[in-house]
Amino acid sequence: MTYATIGTMGVKPGMRDAVIDILIRANPSLKDTGCLVYEVGGRDDDPDTVYVAEVWTSQEAHDKSLELEQVKQAIAEAMPMLTGDFGGYDFAVVGSPLRDA
Repeated sequence: MTYATIGTMGVKPGMRDAVIDILIRANPSLKDTGCLVYEVGGRDDDPDTVYVAEVWTSQEAHDKSLELEQVKQAIAEAMPMLTGDFGGYDFAVVGSPLRDA
């Protein structure tokens, strides 16, 4: 079953755009691992938070992606800019009006 996660990452003041730049670098291995959607952004009224929306073919595919070398490198690069304040939700996707069930 398709797996989705909507998450937030707290970033140190002034670091949001640098973290976003790391997270949006091209990484074809994500698609190869089963990533269907990976969207990253921020909000003007919340300058110290990065928002990430992901959809995967399965939770196992998501978990496997964390073992990819390029993903590990991105996490290591971003980590010093993060506050450790993480939030969000994950869920099993039931369907969408934009595609066949």
